[in-house]
Amino acid sequence: MPQLSVIVYGPNAQGHLTELLDSLEARPLPDAEVIVAAIGDWARETAEGHAPETVVVPLPEGTGDAAARAAGAARATGRWLHFVHAKDSLPAGAPRLIAERTAELDATDGAEADVLVFDHVTTTWQTAAGPSRDGRFLAAVGRDSLPLDESADLLRLTPLLGNRALRAGFWRAHEERLTTDDEAHAAHAALLHAGRVACLNQVAYENRELRPESLPPLAPEDRFALIDRYESLLALAKDRRAARAVLYDLMMRDLVRTFAGENLPDAVAREFFRRASLAAVRWRPANHERPAGVEGVRHALLEEGAYTKYRAFQAANRTRRAAKKAVRTRKKQVGAKLRDQQYHRALSRPVNPNLAVFDAYWERGVACNPAAIAAKLTELAPHIHQVWTVSKQNAALLPPGTDHVIPGTRRYWETLATAKYLTSNVNFPNAVVKRPDAIHLQTHHGTPLKRMGLDQKEHPAAAKGLDFKALLSRIDKWDYSISANSHSTRMWERAYPARYTSLDYGYPRNDVFYTSDAASVRAARARLGIPPGKTAVLYAPTHRDYEAGFTPRLDLAAFADRLGEDTVLLVRAHYFYGGAASPLTGLRRSGRIIDVSSYDPVEELCLAADALVTDYSSIMFDYANLDRPIVVYADDWETYRTTRGVYFDLTAEHPGQVARTQEELTEIFASGAWRDESAAKARAAFRRRFCEYDDGRAAERVVRRVFLGEPEESLPPVIPLEERTPAPTPEEASA
Repeated sequence: MPQLSVIVYGPNAQGHLTELLDSLEARPLPDAEVIVAAIGDWARETAEGHAPETVVVPLPEGTGDAAARAAGAARATGRWLHFVHAKDSLPAGAPRLIAERTAELDATDGAEADVLVFDHVTTTWQTAAGPSRDGRFLAAVGRDSLPLDESADLLRLTPLLGNRALRAGFWRAHEERLTTDDEAHAAHAALLHAGRVACLNQVAYENRELRPESLPPLAPEDRFALIDRYESLLALAKDRRAARAVLYDLMMRDLVRTFAGENLPDAVAREFFRRASLAAVRWRPANHERPAGVEGVRHALLEEGAYTKYRAFQAANRTRRAAKKAVRTRKKQVGAKLRDQQYHRALSRPVNPNLAVFDAYWERGVACNPAAIAAKLTELAPHIHQVWTVSKQNAALLPPGTDHVIPGTRRYWETLATAKYLTSNVNFPNAVVKRPDAIHLQTHHGTPLKRMGLDQKEHPAAAKGLDFKALLSRIDKWDYSISANSHSTRMWERAYPARYTSLDYGYPRNDVFYTSDAASVRAARARLGIPPGKTAVLYAPTHRDYEAGFTPRLDLAAFADRLGEDTVLLVRAHYFYGGAASPLTGLRRSGRIIDVSSYDPVEELCLAADALVTDYSSIMFDYANLDRPIVVYADDWETYRTTRGVYFDLTAEHPGQVARTQEELTEIFASGAWRDESAAKARAAFRRRFCEYDDGRAAERVVRRVFLGEPEESLPPVIPLEERTPAPTPEEASA
């Protein structure tokens, strides 16, 4: 019996079935079967072209989606069923992710989960692989399987059958109730009938929205079906207060949006409003509070059935919004014009040869390569005055005495206009003019594994609407670009093609890995509260462009438990499990897990850690300078590589050991493989390639060349890798 049955159903809409089956055939999964419930001759012929890998269930033209799903499920032998529409797609590795997660659920003692929900991306006729907003709901539940009454917000997930897998026994028990051509109804009904629901906060489905103009027009009955769907679901949830409240909110949202956004004929609009009003009153929960503001007024008028008043309110609201927008636009225009005048007046002044502006991470504060350069500049050229750009909310976090400017202020623009040196690890605003006698220094903030700059054109989910023309205008202002290795130099020149000079000097922020002594290492561990004699493992995953928010991809409590009492887990993330109910509360109190998400500088975390666990974060390239163990946890490598794009295969050119599952990761540490000879050999090759120029003197080279104008041949040469001595390990520092 396979773990998972992937049931593909539907007609070969616009030829997408071919792509889907090709992708499944390219990555066969031993513990999964593929069944195609093919509607029509084209779908049948396409599916039969992939036999014997697929089981084909031919169905006549015009068969509904519900009947196709039922026919496919009848042939399925898997423990779990995943229904995939023929127009949609599966990210690389998705069946494996689902099969592994469902196998975990099957192995769990106690109540079984009936439904597994997971994240998805959406592709349209205009865009590719856009992230959903479902991640925050999946993250809130975590990895527990819960009754829907304890996780009713899961009803807010995009109602697709493709973003959930159903236990085969559950499907058979409720097939009649779930067999409907209304996919959203079936998706919600599956949750309402489930005993328990489990989550996988990873992308395992790609929903494709076809262009509406390519589909048959909607009939009036199709509009009214929305009301019927919610009334049916609310009846199903009538005795479940939390679920009913969520469904009512969703219904009111969708009814108002449909009425406001669809260009309905007047007769259809009036009938839709009448039916929607009756449903709004009939199903309103006791003590339900309407939302505040304009949305609350809409709900009240809908419940009142006041069609004429609602239309008048819509018209008045449109007029009011237009007037407010005009006022805001005018204010912005006036303010922008004033700032533009001030900036251009400042541009007429001479450049100040002793003024340097620094920026890091979009006005976050003193950090990264700019901070290391600024510190060395203070030492070698104290006559150059330094000014940092920092956001208003971060200004209070600056080191005492740091001169700074707030973006948008008059002094901000005057400083940018007259500074000789502008240094950033990102980019200054588009409006900044490149003066001929000013020097723009781009430091970057990592070694590129993921695609950057112009290379993101092929990955729109990662680019997120990036204006490539504006990007080219920004990079044309660069005079210098810093690299830590020749790989970076080549990739920067490819992703950011312009006439700047590449400085193959190393990353200044990494100097500390060669200049720190045993006392510095001990002090860093003491500041973090790491008890003497404990092994500290730093877990630092990167951001996923296809996820709504960050959730640890590990069961941190279980991982910390398996690491043992003598190991402390440092977790650096965008955000962390919070609140008194956190499953990690006890571990935090014991000191075995330390949340370092907001700890700066990150270089201190590296100095304090005996080993690093990461996925695709550029921290691995920096940490490799310390010549300490690195383990890559690449559980979603195929999905990440596809959605973000990468410059090389990390699973083949890795800095140590690679784990694809939590079990593998745990075994790497339990067996000692994390620091064995093969890991050291892989790390040595990785260091030769990516720690090429980092030797502890990068900042000095940058300051002498860029700020002091010294010739290249007079700069300190890069010390060969075999002659460098990294900071002592924590074990060496405590000896």
